[in-house]
Amino acid sequence: MSEKTMDAALLAKMFLAGAQNLDVKKEWINELNVFPVPDGDTGTNMTMTITSAAREVQSLDKLTMKELCKAISNGSLRGARGNSGVILSQLLRGFTKTVRGSETIDIPLIADACEKAVETAYKAVIKPKEGTILTVAREMSKIARKLADGQMDLPAYLKSIIDYGNQTLAKTPDMLPVLKEAGVVDSGGQGLMVVMEGAYDALMGKEIDLNFAKPETTKQNVETINDEDIKFGYCTEFIINLEKALSGSQVEELRRFLTEIGDSIVLVPDPELVKVHVHTNDPGMAISKALTYGYLTNMKIDNMRVEHREKLIKDTKKLELEKEAEAKKSNPPKKAGFIAVAAGDGFREILQGLDVDYVISGGQTMNPSTEDVLNAVDMVNAENIFLFPDNSNIIMAANQARELVQEKNVIVIPTKTVPQGISAIISYDPDKTIEENQKAMNDVITTVKTCEITYAIRDTTIDDKEIHQGDIMAVGDSGMLAVGRDIQETALEAVAAMMTDDAALISIYYGKEFSEENANRVARELTSRYPDCDVEVNNGGQPVYYCIISVE
Repeated sequence: MSEKTMDAALLAKMFLAGAQNLDVKKEWINELNVFPVPDGDTGTNMTMTITSAAREVQSLDKLTMKELCKAISNGSLRGARGNSGVILSQLLRGFTKTVRGSETIDIPLIADACEKAVETAYKAVIKPKEGTILTVAREMSKIARKLADGQMDLPAYLKSIIDYGNQTLAKTPDMLPVLKEAGVVDSGGQGLMVVMEGAYDALMGKEIDLNFAKPETTKQNVETINDEDIKFGYCTEFIINLEKALSGSQVEELRRFLTEIGDSIVLVPDPELVKVHVHTNDPGMAISKALTYGYLTNMKIDNMRVEHREKLIKDTKKLELEKEAEAKKSNPPKKAGFIAVAAGDGFREILQGLDVDYVISGGQTMNPSTEDVLNAVDMVNAENIFLFPDNSNIIMAANQARELVQEKNVIVIPTKTVPQGISAIISYDPDKTIEENQKAMNDVITTVKTCEITYAIRDTTIDDKEIHQGDIMAVGDSGMLAVGRDIQETALEAVAAMMTDDAALISIYYGKEFSEENANRVARELTSRYPDCDVEVNNGGQPVYYCIISVE
């Protein structure tokens, strides 16, 4: 092959290497979240998006440029999660659309593809901001065009593009004040650069494990597994931050050790860190061994036997709901159906009580994919379907799903919180037209203010508020409302910041880590302070956030 072209096999190798590099470093990217909350999910969303495409690539029977591009485009499009994941899918879609008709890709074609990628991604964002993944992609596209007519070979050309992308990424805090205040670069832009760097490593011949884990076992198979069949009970994951790069023999030594104490081993080495995943009965042994190489971060240990039992219960409930939905498909379609996204059993019950047809499990840390939304739409037998993302990071995936649905009219109501979604659903009037209801819902969500109470995972400064690790934070619709050391006091301060003269209702939704008793204590104080407002307490059951409070 020429030093200035690549064929389908090389492009596939580079794509898979970029995806694998992102998978290894996703937790690091998650930690670049502007708000220092324990739910940063940019790295996770981008990884799940590109992994969906990687699996399609790996399943190809015949590797041609056309089939490869189709797998990358379709896989990333349907697997897209979160705003960063949707943008990444659009970048991939634009790039592959340009190169799919060629057997080999040369440097001028790469420049064309980069420009098409950026054009496609920008079209997916209603109000693009400077200092984001779009900026990084755009600037790389510009340098790709500028250098396309030179005498560079492919490695030098791509290295120049990557270097310029990293220079742009380093400038993102100067373009977006919220990044500068938090002391981080744009997480989506960083994710894009990680993909590019992984692809470059493959181009240069670096040995990379290109195998991706298969999707989770299907529900039908899970139900046949007994607890006794789980030989190793603890799913153990962590990242070793290396004091110095491991040699090949050290990597093999660690791999042999993990094989002796468990199975389902994933070991992905990098010069600066090593990602480890192992199923074992003694997580301590794996951790102790890893500590001989460096310090550990992103540690996660799950009891798979307990999780298995809980999953069986949830799967059974889900199967029952799906059977009901399938049965309803034989009936004539109703005028309007409702789909909402929510995390927490309490929120699910509330939404189902409001006659929501399908509740997609998700929210922060677990944004549903475009495919998840499409599957939900398929389950609802209605001519018109109102879709409530209930999270700002899910709206783009919802809109992307809407564009792919042809047989039903999907209306995305851009709700950014579950309380907004609840108020919008309540406002539905069956005697009004679909258009009238859409307008009413869009109007009502502007009257709902929401704050989410959680804790800080690192020190930073946001909205002129100094934040320390472990502080309690109240994150509002457009910024930080309050910071303190006590959940109740922080919640009260946040509500005071949201209150208006015409406020009539304060709703408290307590999560997994905040008891009903504590929520009632907050409610009593709010009732005392705002006697003209009704104060409600509901079980949201949400993870991450102690409580979610809305004022309307």
